[in-house]
Amino acid sequence: MSSASPAFAESSARAAAVPRRRSLLLGGGALGAVALLSGCSDDAEPRRDAGGEAAVALLRARGARDSTALLARYDATVDAHPDLAERLAPLREETARHAAVFTTKDRSASPSATASRSPSAGGQRVPKVPEDEKQALSALAQAERQAADTRTAALATAPPELARLLASVAACGAAHVYLLTQRDTDS
Repeated sequence: MSSASPAFAESSARAAAVPRRRSLLLGGGALGAVALLSGCSDDAEPRRDAGGEAAVALLRARGARDSTALLARYDATVDAHPDLAERLAPLREETARHAAVFTTKDRSASPSATASRSPSAGGQRVPKVPEDEKQALSALAQAERQAADTRTAALATAPPELARLLASVAACGAAHVYLLTQRDTDS
């Protein structure tokens, strides 16, 4: 009986070339397991990034510099718009704590919450503050957003302890952005 339909022969040849669902699921599961297992490490010694202590010091210095720049911006904004002083005081205090934490190596150290007000905190130039109050808050929110984005990007290269600090401060900065822009949308 060689009168088998040519369409049947063609469809069975195609079926043999296409993997079955079970093979795809097993292959996908195996790839997932390999990916998970390759991420596990049996090193007894904790991994260090290539830069080691120098890279950590650089990340901490950058965090302190960014927080100090934010402090200068808060101070300049309050100087230009004294009516905002009460609203910005808690955010400025948190930013001062961030600057202190980045400069403190000892985890048990309790940094002061109130850094001194100076027009050029850390020797940086005083930022220009918009005359309009809403624009001043928007500029402050943008500076907070940039600092939070910088800290979030640094997470990829930071060791675990510093990564936790960077993530926490970045999250706080994101909350500051919300608080700085919140009243604009509530009105």
